Amino acid sequence: MTNTFVRACALDELEDDTPKRVELEGVPVALVRTEGEVFAVNDICSHANVSLSEGEVEDCQIECWLHGSSFDLRTGKPSGLPATRPVPVYPVKIEGDDVLVSVTQES
Repeated sequence: MTNTFVRACALDELEDDTPKRVELEGVPVALVRTEGEVFAVNDICSHANVSLSEGEVEDCQIECWLHGSSFDLRTGKPSGLPATRPVPVYPVKIEGDDVLVSVTQES
């Protein structure tokens, strides 16, 4: 299987520790630039159907604004209740000034 990458945004559109919501191939994605890297996770909280990109970022975690669950931007795993299921994490690569994300895999 190979990842199919699509352009999500320009790198300079991402402010440190400020999530940005984009939609790629019908998938809502939260992009976060933090600790010198760019991460992409599914933008919908696994506990409640709300946008994670409206939450706060700290220590490589994104916090759901509704109930306070945080998710690791590297793994998608929740770090506390009420969320118990991880959110999907997507591969990211930087090409020139562009942020590319893969939300699909092709065989």
